[in-house]
Parts: sequence; structure tokens; C-alpha cells
Amino acid sequence: MQIPLISSDLPELSAEEYTRYSRHILLPNVGMEGQRRLKAARVLVIGAGGLGSPTLLYLAAAGIGTLGVIDFDKVDMSNLQRQIIHRMSTVDTPKTASAQLAIQDLNPHVNVRVHEEALTNDNAIALFNEYDIILDGTDNFATRYLVNDACVLANKPYVWGAIYRFEGQSSVFWEQAPEGCGLNYRDLYPVPPPPEMAPSCSEGGVFGVLCASIASIMSTEVLKLILGVGNSLLGRLAVYDALDMTYRFLSIRKAQERKHITELEDYQYFCRGSIVDDIQDVVPSINVHELQKRLEQGANITLIDVREQNEWDLVKIPQASLKPKANFLQSLPSMKTLNKDEEIIVYCKAGKRSDDVVKEMLKHGYRQVFSLEGGILEWIDKIDTSLPKY
Repeated sequence: MQIPLISSDLPELSAEEYTRYSRHILLPNVGMEGQRRLKAARVLVIGAGGLGSPTLLYLAAAGIGTLGVIDFDKVDMSNLQRQIIHRMSTVDTPKTASAQLAIQDLNPHVNVRVHEEALTNDNAIALFNEYDIILDGTDNFATRYLVNDACVLANKPYVWGAIYRFEGQSSVFWEQAPEGCGLNYRDLYPVPPPPEMAPSCSEGGVFGVLCASIASIMSTEVLKLILGVGNSLLGRLAVYDALDMTYRFLSIRKAQERKHITELEDYQYFCRGSIVDDIQDVVPSINVHELQKRLEQGANITLIDVREQNEWDLVKIPQASLKPKANFLQSLPSMKTLNKDEEIIVYCKAGKRSDDVVKEMLKHGYRQVFSLEGGILEWIDKIDTSLPKY
């Protein structure tokens, strides 16, 4: 299976490129024409993070002629554990600029196109039309559904990967694939899982080298589709378990009730779910300065940390008690240790988990319960900068 390229004119290779790509050209399934196809190809990588970093480096090394990278984030110290395209020297700079610098240092023959912006409904389809193949290394379901639907509407193959803790997954989706074998991401996930079942890497953690394992699969699939060699992962899901060192391959078939994709939708709403109650969007909150004042005054408050034990071991706010979210919510209906009329402040890493807990507590009759805006990260930034961030 071979994807059509935007440009049918295959560029010539320079003498330096002959040497650089000689190990590719020696391969019977690549050869001179295949290497020229790689040089003619345009690949867009969404996200210069854990999965985007290795794929960008490997695709650049392989000789992809045009590499686009879209990301709106900046390099953070915590990224360096797994996002190998970035360096200490590029911390606090845009990830797109950091990635461009590394790619050009690795292979000056690659045209790097930087899109320092968020992927949105407004720019996705037009952007995808400028490339031959889309690689998605993002870590949230809303963006994955946006990428999928935009790829369907733009008729682009979509190489996808996901990682969490010690496990990763990868597949290829292409609705308009030849011979009627087309599939899209909605065939694997017709509906998104509940938000609490899909925590991000920043909440659940990730084994750094896992990124390389999944990114290697994704890069391989991109090159195979451009060259038209081997058997694509289209119709199969690769599942890798780093702890057991096992790979499993599961079949993906068209969903029985398939959504006919004709336009982009509100993906944040779609992934949040369609059930909206009276208090879902109104969460009582308190900012870190107010919390600091209350603590200094010796106010009679209960401060609850709903993160996980490993996060608590890294850093905590004084006077807090640890009650991880899942266990806390499970015991909430029968809990007798908390007074429903006392002031309770709940915090997590950045505010999402504490918001969820406060919503549930309000449903169970707690009257003076508040979520800490921005979580412990906000506390570190504005109250105690000596504490470590993660």
C-alpha cells in the first residue's frame, strides 16, 4: 500500500545525499527511487513531545524532504526525561523552534516547517492539505478525534500512537485507503472513554524509553506507506507492554454503526460527554493566595490532596492529608470522617482532579468545599518557589 504524493516529480539526490542515505539505497525495497520518494514526501508531525520527538529525528534521518511540526507549548525541564529532541539549552523556548534546531543539525537537507500554534477546527483541514501523511503524537482524546476527522475530510492517512505508564499502542487509519479497506480512529474508539479513565502522562506518569518504542513503530509505518513496502498496520492495533516485553496485534474492523464524517465538531464537548448537570460547570474555588492567608491565620480548614502517592512523595502542601481521587470518591457515599458543614479545600496537580472531587462532594451534601485553582503547580509558582515542580 503506497500513498500518493502531492508532487509527482521526484527530486534528484545530491552527491552528499548519496553518501548519507547509502544504507537505504542498498536495500532492494528502497533503492534510488524509494529514497527520492522519501525526499519528495511531506509529513506533518502533531506535537513535539514524547512521541513526536523520536519520530521527528528518525524521519529526518531517513531523508523525509519536508517535515512539518505543530506545537504551541514550550520546553519544560520535566520534558527532558523522554522528549529527546530537546536540550537543556532550549528549555523555556518554543518546542517547534527547539525541534527545528535539532533536525537541521541532524540533516540540513530537510525542509522544516514550523507551525507554532494549537491545532484547531479552523486550521486543521487546510494544514493537512499541505502534507502527504499526518502523524499524531498528542496525548488527549479531543485532539485525536479532531485529527481523525480532519484526515477523513482531507483524505490523508493518519499514523497514530499513544502511551501511558509502561504500555503503548499504535495503528494506521486511512478512511479512503485502496481496495475498500479504509478505517478511521472512530472504528477503534467509537466514543471516548470517561475523562477519569484516560489521565494524561503528566498525571499518571510515563516510562521515558517507552516513547522510543512506540515512536519507532510510528516512524516505520510512515516510511512504509511512502515507499509502498510491507504490510501496513491499517486494520491492526499494535499493543506493547514494556514490563512484560510483549507485543500483541489485535484486529480492527469497521464499527457496526459508523459515524459519517461530514464536518468537524466540538471535540472538547464530545470528549467530556453529553450529560451536563446543574453544577458541572460551576465549581467553587479558592486561589493560592487565599489559601496561604487562611493557613497563616490558623483557620479551621481541612486541606485534602487527591493526587497519587508517588506525586505526594515528590511534593506536598503543608497541613494537607493525602486521599487519592479514586479511593476518595469510592468511599465518599459512606464517609463519616468529614463534617459536611466544615470548610474543606481540595487540591491536585493542576486543578482538574480536584474539580471533579468537589463536584461529587457537592452532590453528597458538602456545603463549604472548594477546589484550589491551578493546584500545587500554582502554589509552587506563586507561593513557595523552593518546592520542586513535576
